[in-house]
Amino acid sequence: QVHLVESGGGLVRAGDSLRLSCILSGGTFDDYGMGWFRQAPGKEREFVAAISWNGENTFYGDSVEGRFTISRDNAKNTVALQMYDLKSEDTAVYYCAANPILATRQADYWGQGTQVTVSS
Repeated sequence: QVHLVESGGGLVRAGDSLRLSCILSGGTFDDYGMGWFRQAPGKEREFVAAISWNGENTFYGDSVEGRFTISRDNAKNTVALQMYDLKSEDTAVYYCAANPILATRQADYWGQGTQVTVSS
């Protein structure tokens, strides 16, 4: 059974940077494209970023394009989301996902989520 665990969330100020990490266990990591989604209170789940199994292709949501960077290390079974110039509207629970489907905001597997709070 695939298991995803996120880490790295926290409380930061607007303009700060933060790095989220997610480790996959119970499966073969490079079998999966990986992604990050987020959900703020009262809002729908939003696509943030995705990366292909080999790291050659990356995709970003419009609201984070140019500020966030997704990367992966297949040797360590980890995917990371480096976030720069954080804004209050980035406040949300961030979820790691395996085999994300961007159009439907679904995935085969989800982590438990990590809270990111950006104070203005």
